[in-house]
Amino acid sequence: MKNVYRPLFDDNNPPGEVFFGHQAFLPHTTTPKHTHPWGQLQLISGGILELNAEGKRFLSPSQYAIWIPPGIEHESYMRRSMNYCSMNLIQPLAESLPNYPCLLEVNPIIEAIVNDLRARQLQVAETAEDKRLIDVLLDQLRHTRIHDQFLPSSEDKLLQPILRTLEKHPTDSTTLAAWAEKLHTSERTLARHCQDTLGMSFIEWRQRRKFIYSLHLLRKGLSVKEIALTLGYHQASPFITLFKRHAQCTPEQYRQKQIRPQ
Repeated sequence: MKNVYRPLFDDNNPPGEVFFGHQAFLPHTTTPKHTHPWGQLQLISGGILELNAEGKRFLSPSQYAIWIPPGIEHESYMRRSMNYCSMNLIQPLAESLPNYPCLLEVNPIIEAIVNDLRARQLQVAETAEDKRLIDVLLDQLRHTRIHDQFLPSSEDKLLQPILRTLEKHPTDSTTLAAWAEKLHTSERTLARHCQDTLGMSFIEWRQRRKFIYSLHLLRKGLSVKEIALTLGYHQASPFITLFKRHAQCTPEQYRQKQIRPQ
C-alpha cells in the first residue's frame, strides 16, 4: 500500500528566503507530480530517493542530493523508510545553483550542517548563528561537484534490454560481448551507445547498479562478505573498494552511520 505525501508549504506564502522541511517517510511513499516557485534540494539519510523530472529518472543515494530548480515538475518515490530534508531557495538565491535538475555531492560539511538542522527540526534560521550556518551551507553547495545522474536511464533500443535486466537482476554477469551476440550487433557498437547515451561505460553503469543494490543488502543485515559474494566478487576487498569510491566510507561505516532501526 502506498503512502502519499503532499508538500507542506504554501506556494504563495513561503516562510523565508531559505527554509527547510523535515520528514520521516514510511516505506512506499510517493509525492505526486507538482511544481513550486522556489528551488528545492532534496536530501535523505539511508536508502535511495527515486525522482522523475524533465523526462529523467534520478536514483540518489544519501551521498548525493537532488536539486530541482524553480518551476520544474517532478514526482518522487521512496521504497523504504528514510529521513528526508528539503532545502528550499526562493529567487534569486536559487539562481546560484544549476538551472537544470541534477545531483549535488554531499560533502562532510554539508552532511554535518543538514544533520544539525534535522536534529533541531529547524525550518527558518532566526538567530545570527543559524543565519551564518545557512550561509556556509549555501557556499558549500555552490562549490560542490555536480552530476547529471547517478544511474542514468535510456530509451535506446539496444540498451533497454540490458538496463531492464540489470534493474531486475543487479548481479547479472552477462558480458557486453555476450549481450552484443544476443542483440545481433557488435560489442563496439554497444560500448559506443553506452558512452553516448549513459555518459559512462557499461562496466561503470553495472558497478553503480551493484552499489545501489548493496545498500539494500546492508539494510537487510547481510555481512560485508555475504554481500561481496552475492554481487559476484570472490572476496570482500573489491566490493569494499567499489563501495568506498561511491560512499567515501566502508560498508560497515555506512551501515553504522546511515541505517537506523525501523
